[in-house]
Amino acid sequence: MPIKAVQQFMLGTVLNNEAQARDTLQKMKDAGYDGIELCSFMIHPSGLLVRLITKAAGMPVGGGGRLDWPRLVKGSGLRVVSLHTDLDSVEKDIPATAAEVKALGAKYAVITGMYRFPYGDERAVRELAARLNRAGEALAREGVSLLYHNHNCELQWVNRGQRAYDILLSETDPATVGFEFDSYWFTEGGANALFWMKQLGGRMKLWHINDRGTRLSGPAMTPILKSDSMELGYGNMDLLPLVEQAKSVPVEAVILESHRNWVDKSPVKSFQRSAGFLEKYI
Repeated sequence: MPIKAVQQFMLGTVLNNEAQARDTLQKMKDAGYDGIELCSFMIHPSGLLVRLITKAAGMPVGGGGRLDWPRLVKGSGLRVVSLHTDLDSVEKDIPATAAEVKALGAKYAVITGMYRFPYGDERAVRELAARLNRAGEALAREGVSLLYHNHNCELQWVNRGQRAYDILLSETDPATVGFEFDSYWFTEGGANALFWMKQLGGRMKLWHINDRGTRLSGPAMTPILKSDSMELGYGNMDLLPLVEQAKSVPVEAVILESHRNWVDKSPVKSFQRSAGFLEKYI
C-alpha cells in the first residue's frame, strides 16, 4: 500500500513554533497519514523573496525554518517521504543535498520546477533535461534518487509536436531521473491527467493528489465560477481512475497538497477532511 502523506507547503501557517508543529504532526498521525513531504525552504530560514512569493500565493512558509525537523518528525511517528528542493541548490552541492535527504530518512530529492524559466523555449527545455540527467546521475552515486515535480507550465508547446513535458520525459534517463506527478496542475492546465500518468508508468514514484472545484453557494454575479483547490472527493476531478492507475504502478506515496482554498480557511481541517477519501480508496 502507498504511504499517505501531506506536503509541508500547505502547513506553513500551522508550523510556526515547536508546540504548534508537534500538534499539527500529531493531528496528521491521528487522521491516518503515515508521512510528510518536507520543503528545503521551509526547514531552513528562508530569504525575503521566498517569503513574499509564498505569502502572495496564500501559503506563507511560516516560522518552521527555525525548528529541528528530523527530531520533530521522528517524535511524531511519521516518516519523511522526500525533500523538495531546487535544481540550482542541488547542482551547487550534490553531497550536501544527498546527506540532508538521507539524514531525514528519505531517499528522494524532488525538483519542484524552475522559476522564471522559459518552458516554451525548446533549447532551454532540452538543456533542462540534460541538467536533470547530470544531477540525477550524481545523486545516484550518493545513494539518493532525483524526481521532477510538474506544475502546468510544462504543458507549453515547444514545437509543433512536443510540449515541454514530452521532452522532459523522453530525454531524461529512466535509470536516474523519476517523476513526482501532480495531477491537479495538469488538470488545471487542461490536460488529461490519466493519459500522462500512463505515459509515465513506473517512472512515477510519488503522486501529488488534490481536487478542484468551488466553494461558492447561492447566487453568483455571473454563470462562470472560479475553481480552486478542494478537499478530496469534494471537488469535480475524476479521481478514482487516477487512484487505480497510481496503485497499479504502484507509486510509493500519495501526497496531499491542497492550495489555500481550505475548508474554514484551515489547512488542518482540510487534511482531516481529505483523509476520509484516502482511507477509503488508497
